[in-house]
Amino acid sequence: MLVFLHHGLGCVSLWRDFPARLVQATECPALIYDRLGHGRSPPLPQPRTPRYLYDEAQALHHLLHTEKTPDFVLVGHSDGASIALLYAALPNAPPPRAIISEAAHLFVEDITRAGIRDAVDAYGQGLRERLVRHHGTKTDTLFWNWAGVWLAPSFDAFDIREQARRVCCPVFALQGSEDEYGSAAQIEAIRACCRGPVQTRFIPGARHEPHRQAFDTVFDVMRGALLSLL
Repeated sequence: MLVFLHHGLGCVSLWRDFPARLVQATECPALIYDRLGHGRSPPLPQPRTPRYLYDEAQALHHLLHTEKTPDFVLVGHSDGASIALLYAALPNAPPPRAIISEAAHLFVEDITRAGIRDAVDAYGQGLRERLVRHHGTKTDTLFWNWAGVWLAPSFDAFDIREQARRVCCPVFALQGSEDEYGSAAQIEAIRACCRGPVQTRFIPGARHEPHRQAFDTVFDVMRGALLSLL
């Protein structure tokens, strides 16, 4: 089963038809869900903390146990990719067959915060309206929780490279060459830290959403990675 994990402002609908196309090409079923506070899920019950990605990894563990999903590949984008790596590092969680990581964050960079500050500037210039289509009345809370955590000095300590050293499954790591939220150091950290086999790929010309900005290339890479596991 393919388990899709969306980005920090994402949800099921923002994946568009990418999961369905990948399911059709690989004949693997999929589990796609909105994390709490996103899409059609309930609102966030309280503000996020600097440990929210760790909390989401635990929530994923609970979900996979509830859904009785013993054999799965995690397909994560941005925050979702970080959550996938944190999940695979949990000591008592059933390991994924593999992780497909797209634009993961393993630590905070200046470029990451610069990108988020640009998103804050864009929020009142059309970004909010685009997000409201997917998150409805939860949009403001979702956005300011996301931006607030990443821009807070308390998030300086976010660094999951130590956790990545406990990841033993195969990892296929992708990143856009023009990613506005992370440098090449992120994908190099995956290569350096993960204990299992790691394959990396930079997607020329793509920014932080390669599966949208270079659909055909990313689709072919992910399909090839998944078929190699079957």
